[in-house]
Amino acid sequence: MRFSTVILTVLGTMGAGLAAAAEPPPPLAFGRLATPAEIAAADIDVRADGAGLPPGRGSVTDGSALYASGCAACHGGPGQKPVTGAPLLMGGLGTLATPKPVKTAGSYWPYATTLFDYIRRAMPFQAPGSLTDDQVYALTAYILRLNGIVPEDAVLDAASLPKVRMPNRDGFVPNPNG
Repeated sequence: MRFSTVILTVLGTMGAGLAAAAEPPPPLAFGRLATPAEIAAADIDVRADGAGLPPGRGSVTDGSALYASGCAACHGGPGQKPVTGAPLLMGGLGTLATPKPVKTAGSYWPYATTLFDYIRRAMPFQAPGSLTDDQVYALTAYILRLNGIVPEDAVLDAASLPKVRMPNRDGFVPNPNG
């Protein structure tokens, strides 16, 4: 008798808990819905094919000056190692199949648009998202130039950036869903 009483008590408690769980929680009485303008400001993702790239343009020359004044302090200058633990952005080409691969934006990333997207969202470290679209295009062009991927006179924009072929483009498995 005791065992069956315990089982019935446990089952009854579980049933009451399941019934309570089926009711939605009360609304939290704080916050508000985001406005369309706030949603648009946060909707800045850029796909590998370039969808989502904004208008604008930037040259290797402009990127060089921006990098020297705002990026080199963390990432190091050409031929230098980063000084703050920031990732290395240049070099590593041809090392991915070695025992000590050097994964940089130039050697590892499969799409140049990913570099643009990352810079636009996350840089500079102390003020992410503060760069203009022209500055992001220029920095992208400069970093790609440092890796020997685009020529010295390159000017990138929404039409030309997706056409840049990265050295490790074929090192990733394509997404069968697009």
